[in-house]
Amino acid sequence: MDNQQLMVKAAWLYHVEGLTQAQIGERMNLTRRRVNELLAAALESGVVRISFSSPLSENVELEGELCRRFGLQEAVVAPTPSDPGHMHAVLGRSAATFLDRLIESRQPRSIGVGWGATLNETVQQMTPANAPQIKVLSLMGGLTRGSEINTFEIVRRFAKVLKAECHYFAAPIYADSMQSHDVIMAQPVFREFLRESSSVDLSFLSVGDVTGQSLQVRYGLPPQTDIGELVRAGAVGDLLGHYLDADGKPIDHPLNRQVISLDLNAYRDIPSRIIASGGLHKQAILRATLKAGLATAIVTDADSARALLANPG
Repeated sequence: MDNQQLMVKAAWLYHVEGLTQAQIGERMNLTRRRVNELLAAALESGVVRISFSSPLSENVELEGELCRRFGLQEAVVAPTPSDPGHMHAVLGRSAATFLDRLIESRQPRSIGVGWGATLNETVQQMTPANAPQIKVLSLMGGLTRGSEINTFEIVRRFAKVLKAECHYFAAPIYADSMQSHDVIMAQPVFREFLRESSSVDLSFLSVGDVTGQSLQVRYGLPPQTDIGELVRAGAVGDLLGHYLDADGKPIDHPLNRQVISLDLNAYRDIPSRIIASGGLHKQAILRATLKAGLATAIVTDADSARALLANPG
């Protein structure tokens, strides 16, 4: 039997009849290594072609393309829900599965989190763990009024589901002036917290847009903030309260000098930076963060993934 025949027979027994490589080796009097080489050659030469009938296979393809195009370590693409109101729940489920796997495999010592509806959905879907050695830190200040999506609530819930340590950033998201910001940030307790925040093993954040759908726009900005002024200055959305332009660079606006959160340069030092967001209104800020290399992994929906790949910026 020549090499071509061996390859075809081994491939048939493996892919059609379902035999293991060990069983094929026995039947054909070949070593397991030789069987493995024949199966690999069958795929390489096109004798065997594998196709997937599941609609989810396209999402896997999109994940690979996002990683290649934007230099990401990982990407998770969820189906786009027919009802946009379900976007946070869909992304939350996918992000929870991803985080469960990541935490189990990497066993991080510390995790930094932000705030928002997607993070709220994520923590509700995560598998409870027992990881008292992990520190969970908020990477930014919080709202001054109670809310289940507030940074204080989000960091508490992440710590609770992991049975981990909880560390609050006990400050507002924005100071009322640049002078107040400088006074707050000069405090040793905040300087130490920011130093610790920049040293977390992984961060998990969402991004905000500049429309009325943004929770940051609705609840987080200082009174009298003119969102139109931010847009005219080039803002397409925010990350950690820092408003960014289409290239992912901070805009020149006083608000960016009032935000009480991790500095973006320090944020870049975090080795694993996960951003979970999706929907039409989030595509511009997602594109900006990817273009600027602010994420090492993303969780998004299929329509957003296709839009990002069609127009990477």
